[in-house]
Amino acid sequence: MSGQKPSSIIQSGTMGAGQWAAVAVTVGLNALDGFDVLSISFASPGIANDWGLDKAMLGWILSMELLGMAVGSLVLGGVADRLGRRSTILGSLVAMTVGMFGAAHAGGVTDLLGWRLLTGLGIGGMLAAINATAAEFANDRWRSVAMALMVIGYPIGGVIGGLVVQNLLAGGDWRDIFTFGAIATACFIPLVWFLVPETVAFLERRRPPGALKRINRTLARFGHGQVGALGEAVDAAKLSLADIFRPGLIGTTLLMTVAYFAHIISFYYVLKWVPKIVSDMGYDPSAAAAVLTWANLGGATGGALFGAIALRVGLKPLTIVALAGSFVMVTWFGAGARDLQSLQLAVASAGFFANSAIVGLYSLFARVFPTHVRATGTGFAIGVGRGGSAMAPVLAGYLFQAGYGLPMVSLVMAAGSLIALAALVMLKVREAGD
Repeated sequence: MSGQKPSSIIQSGTMGAGQWAAVAVTVGLNALDGFDVLSISFASPGIANDWGLDKAMLGWILSMELLGMAVGSLVLGGVADRLGRRSTILGSLVAMTVGMFGAAHAGGVTDLLGWRLLTGLGIGGMLAAINATAAEFANDRWRSVAMALMVIGYPIGGVIGGLVVQNLLAGGDWRDIFTFGAIATACFIPLVWFLVPETVAFLERRRPPGALKRINRTLARFGHGQVGALGEAVDAAKLSLADIFRPGLIGTTLLMTVAYFAHIISFYYVLKWVPKIVSDMGYDPSAAAAVLTWANLGGATGGALFGAIALRVGLKPLTIVALAGSFVMVTWFGAGARDLQSLQLAVASAGFFANSAIVGLYSLFARVFPTHVRATGTGFAIGVGRGGSAMAPVLAGYLFQAGYGLPMVSLVMAAGSLIALAALVMLKVREAGD
């Protein structure tokens, strides 16, 4: 029996196959998130044509699951810190499955808005939970890589989704996209059930009934030694989910929230509007989906490279560089890309830097928030960020409707990455304690 704290065994020990398997599931879950969120972008040209929608109304449809994500992250992030990461993920997957299936059978705009809101609730809760899960299953040496892998699951899901959607649209319609998403989401429920135990860090902190037995079972599963006791418990009265708003953390919480909020505006402008922009240039919907796939290929490449470089370079300065690149490339997308090849290159470059910055922000969440509020702090930043960024597609829609051209709209939307950069410059990064 080891005398170490259980969480210390995970942090300082080797990364066993079971830990990598659990991290791999979080990669798949984020890939699922990537497809689910982008499904409405892939489907938007068909929805607009079938129901005769203008761009302003389409902007609301594109934003609805982002509003759901905001509520889901804010509410369910706290649930993940109280009831557990695993149970939150499972509940979120059920909500996402039902929402995607309902969207496939929506009879009109109101129905579709409701089902996309439910899907967003599930995605928001899952995002906060899987970020904490990936961080807590990884050891100190490989945590930055594990976080990068988890985050690049998102563009991987978009790439795979783009390929699937092109085939679906070739022989079907936009409803088939949501049906496929519902089936794929449901398939992850047994994967999480069997491969993702509750994290040792959560059990050590919250100490539910049978915590020691569950911790030792997980440690054995991961190839680590057992512990004989959990040691002295931290006074629960000293630990509160409200700690993210107390003097020691409130500055970190606000700056991380502003950074995520601002950058996600730029990020989702590209992801949400590319299919419609390309379609309006005269290309068919399958070509529009192919261009969006390039954004995700660039995002996956950028995220992977970011994770590798982060092993040797400071996380904060690397994220600042990625944010600067995001601003430049999103602006370039609006200013210079007109033929299909230049569109693909511009969108891939924007995805490269924008998603690299997302990897940096998610990694910073795991670093700056302590265990007992890790999901809460992450959920708050994601929730506020997604709530505000839900207005990004709407804002872009109204700007287009008002007659502004693609270069001006893109410049306005790219400015979010610059605001995020300024917030990170002011952020003091230190490794949070347990």
